Amino acid sequence: MDTMNILKQNHDPCDVIVIGAGHAGCEAALAAARMGARVRLFTFNLDHIAQMSCNPAVGGIAKGHVVCEIDALGGEMGRNTDASRIQFRMLNRRKGPAVWSPRAQTDKLVYQKRMKHVLERTRNLTIHQAEVVQLIHDDEKVHGVKTIFDETWYAGAVVICSGTFLRGKLHYGMQQYPGGRAGDPPSNHLARYLNEEMGLTMERLKTGTPPRILASSIDFASLEEQESDPEGTFTFWPEAIHGWRSIAPEDIPQRPCYITHSTTKTKEIILNNLHLAPMYNGTIEGKPTRYCPSFEDKVTRFADHETHQIYVEPEGAFTEEYYLNGISTSLPVHVQHEMIRSLPG
Repeated sequence: MDTMNILKQNHDPCDVIVIGAGHAGCEAALAAARMGARVRLFTFNLDHIAQMSCNPAVGGIAKGHVVCEIDALGGEMGRNTDASRIQFRMLNRRKGPAVWSPRAQTDKLVYQKRMKHVLERTRNLTIHQAEVVQLIHDDEKVHGVKTIFDETWYAGAVVICSGTFLRGKLHYGMQQYPGGRAGDPPSNHLARYLNEEMGLTMERLKTGTPPRILASSIDFASLEEQESDPEGTFTFWPEAIHGWRSIAPEDIPQRPCYITHSTTKTKEIILNNLHLAPMYNGTIEGKPTRYCPSFEDKVTRFADHETHQIYVEPEGAFTEEYYLNGISTSLPVHVQHEMIRSLPG
């Protein structure tokens, strides 16, 4: 395949194509564009760019260091987190500075909208709403992509940041649905192409998420409150956080998190329903992530523990939705209801 002829065919040539606009895709596109490359970023939905699908928190043990490194290299994640955060805590303060870990709870909508705005304002960067269904390549090199609208786009390099979307499948107990995340379709066409046409092995990685609850259903007085640290940032350039007008308010309200614990009743509910858990009845074949174990795993692997800590965390400054950090599960909805009702608070 003649690369020069390819570029001549392309009505809008670029240097880099990025597939997927989650955390990795946003940083990849920004890094290339800020270095002067012409970039085209593909996403299923412009309004879901940088969507915080699970917990709207950034950082934590080890991950906080990664965010700071991204920031030191000129990335946007640290700045975006500081602009949208509703709580900041430096973890491991009782230990040496080498293991201190910054962690922030953010307003998930502010985070998402500000990052989209940053991308839109970046020179050399074009955002394109379309599903990429295959790669254009020869035996030696990938030259571009083809979209579901039968468009062909060429570039010197293609970066795949597909996250959970390649052949994504959602499990709710014994029920299964295709999806990249709740509310979005999976990327089945590209997954099939990578496997069948390019010979790449496709495996599964299992992750999970907990149920969300409404503030009016919580007895906050019975929970242990966790206030934000008085100061702290991820970015080394705090002046850049609000350096231009964006959706992120400079006085975004700070919100506390809370702590509760599971009970022996919660443990009993899990053990009585393990046959309905996809991880335990053979339905899920993917490999679980180490940093986000399901609550079913906690109960079975640490059988000597009668209770487990659960963090009750706000999803934003302008919503009454709370995230139950520590009780990730794929059990059926009716079992999740029982689990929640067994928690103090």
